[in-house]
Amino acid sequence: MNAQKPVIAIDGPAGAGKSTIAKLVAGKLGYIYIDTGAMYRSVAWRFLQSGEAFSPELAEKLARSMVITFKPEASVNRVFVDGTEVTDAIRSPEVTAIVSKVSAVGGVREEMVNQQRRMGEAGGVVMDGRDIGTVVFPHAQVKIFLTASVKERAMRRYKEMLAKGEQVDLAELEQQIAERDRQDSEREISPLKKADDAEFLDTSDMTIDEVAEHILQKVQEK
Repeated sequence: MNAQKPVIAIDGPAGAGKSTIAKLVAGKLGYIYIDTGAMYRSVAWRFLQSGEAFSPELAEKLARSMVITFKPEASVNRVFVDGTEVTDAIRSPEVTAIVSKVSAVGGVREEMVNQQRRMGEAGGVVMDGRDIGTVVFPHAQVKIFLTASVKERAMRRYKEMLAKGEQVDLAELEQQIAERDRQDSEREISPLKKADDAEFLDTSDMTIDEVAEHILQKVQEK
């Protein structure tokens, strides 16, 4: 990894704002943003496209046969699977419902981690997920564990979906996020976990700009 351009690892639970913050930080630094959550969502999307009943074997097979690429464009980090854009498709409720199950498959995680390491090996990247600082880049120079209360994360997601014209129940969102936390924290392979040397940052009462500036300060200190 390039000592002049560090790897910035941002981990945390669903709805903590990792992607928003990571994109903002990457943009200010001129770094590459790698959305690892979108990669697992892409595998889940491809699985749904197959029309098959869930099986770890098929999930692994699909993951190993896919080419996932990103194309930053203005404020959008466009996602492509084998050349087909899936930026919006991977955020559907159907994908959200099975992504934890898909990402818990050992072979899927192994393939995605390999791809993530190749993308970030030269440094100068901001990568967010649930196991970046613990598994993907344990030696990342800057590690942040970003979180917020379940209630606050549900409200953020609620506002985001309303802005897109989607109807959603706030209480149901809270339940979904709490369940996602449980699944991600209890899975056997690469569970959601704060790295020992990561900074714990609760953003419940912070603005997006305040969080971004805090992380940028940490990068400057390095």
